[in-house]
Amino acid sequence: MGIRALLRALCAGAVAVAAGSALAEPEALSVKIGVLTDLSSLYADTNGSGAVTATRMAVEDYEAAGGKVKAEVVAADHQNKPDVGSTITREWFDQGGVDVVVDVPNSAVALSVTELARQKNKVFMNSGASSSDFTGKNCTPNSIHWTYDTYALATGTSRAVVASGGDSWYLLTADYAFGHTMEADIRKILSATGAKVLGSARTPLNTPDFSSFLLQAQASKAKVVGLVNAGGDTINSIKQASEFGIAQGGQKIAAMVLYITDVHSLGLDVAQGLQFTAAYYWDLNDGTRAFAKRFAERMEGRMPTQLQAGAYSATLHYLKAVEKAGTKTDGKHVVEVAKSLPTDDPLFGKGTIRADGRKMHNMYLFETKTPSESKGPWDYYKLLRTIPAEEAFRPMGEGNCPIVSGSR
Repeated sequence: MGIRALLRALCAGAVAVAAGSALAEPEALSVKIGVLTDLSSLYADTNGSGAVTATRMAVEDYEAAGGKVKAEVVAADHQNKPDVGSTITREWFDQGGVDVVVDVPNSAVALSVTELARQKNKVFMNSGASSSDFTGKNCTPNSIHWTYDTYALATGTSRAVVASGGDSWYLLTADYAFGHTMEADIRKILSATGAKVLGSARTPLNTPDFSSFLLQAQASKAKVVGLVNAGGDTINSIKQASEFGIAQGGQKIAAMVLYITDVHSLGLDVAQGLQFTAAYYWDLNDGTRAFAKRFAERMEGRMPTQLQAGAYSATLHYLKAVEKAGTKTDGKHVVEVAKSLPTDDPLFGKGTIRADGRKMHNMYLFETKTPSESKGPWDYYKLLRTIPAEEAFRPMGEGNCPIVSGSR
């Protein structure tokens, strides 16, 4: 064999070996996860740094279980302003290398993220916003709605309160997308049960003073004052309702969204007896307790809210979907794969994801304990009823989701 032929053979062999090595050890996928949250205002306790911590815990647990996708987590504060949230998300997608956005409390902000994820073919794991429109008129092939929604929260609580005699309502509604959607859901449910809405008031987001609205509710003589708000607004409205003696006057307070951090801030003397619907509670079972213990070690003893648990669960499933899809660049394909995979984690248990992006799992009707029933800090809930997923969430055919009907 001549020297040139020998060199050609050696080079060909080297290329074959290199190709074989590449096939044997493909380059690991790496993703960047953006936690867009409220770090400074009324949802900082329910989401905030706890959602960032929960997301990082999901990455750690995924990798510890042998997951093959490497992940980096970044975070930003949307300040509850849709324009700020949109700017951050656009910069993340266009310049920051972010592949998926997680959390996003505040439905108005989340609506802008939903559309940007669709335009840029990225992924939005919506674990923090609640409007049922995310699996209705605003559903997209790039988004999954994870923890709960206004329909599920309204259904469980409204039906329970009506069943106990609460057949007339006055609604205090947060004046943005979440509140508007939830009020519409509540009105449908109350109408179907024969209950009446005697009046309602739209309250500014993050208002410190609910006195005028509560006086209107008190004057209505409605049996139930429904608080269609969340986070700091719920805390303030319940505190001020107590100061006005609304419950003492015979009217029942119905908190349509309640978090364990709200109860912790209020104290059981004020919060006792509230009925509400939730997707998660830290003391439900061994799996929820084990996660909560680890979370509390990182969060100065605080127990996780359902939305922080949702950030963990959604992130874990996203990473599994990317690994199965073998790509991170085609967000629509990653979401399709995510929908095809059964969901299973220690916080939400086994479930599925519908074609409209609705994550299906059980919901729970709780009641806050009395001070004498509580055994210590964070022991605040007693379970009244487990609500099966098919009962809790709106039937897919009623949502008018365009990707289901084929209009988008």
